[in-house]
Amino acid sequence: MAFIGNFNAAEIEPADFGAIPAGEYTALITSSEFRATKSGDGQYLVLTHQIIDGPRKGRMLWHNLNLINNNQQAVEIAQRELSAIARAINVMTFDNSESLHNIPMRITVTYTPAGNDKKGVYREESNKIKKWEALTAGP
Repeated sequence: MAFIGNFNAAEIEPADFGAIPAGEYTALITSSEFRATKSGDGQYLVLTHQIIDGPRKGRMLWHNLNLINNNQQAVEIAQRELSAIARAINVMTFDNSESLHNIPMRITVTYTPAGNDKKGVYREESNKIKKWEALTAGP
């Protein structure tokens, strides 16, 4: 047992980790790390995005980039997405994913309700980031 003091749940809003509504949000990447693929023959970069304003401020979204993979199409898609992210934050060349951190951008998020996927497997509700854009238009 751990003593936590005088906690009153009625005074604190409960956490909500459900999917957020589809829309555009101002966000930044707060962390990134490579992880091994399930098959063990590749790696994907996990980018953690945090919404930084509006009613969803503080919420996190994750996006995976299959940058090292035997499937060349998956690698090409990941490289195009990484290019979109880099352009959105105006970091055109870099050699470390940390260069992408803490720079605000606009993201477009989709929402998928809970239900069976195309293969008949039940999935919880979820979000996907589909677009990354600069906050202000360029010249």
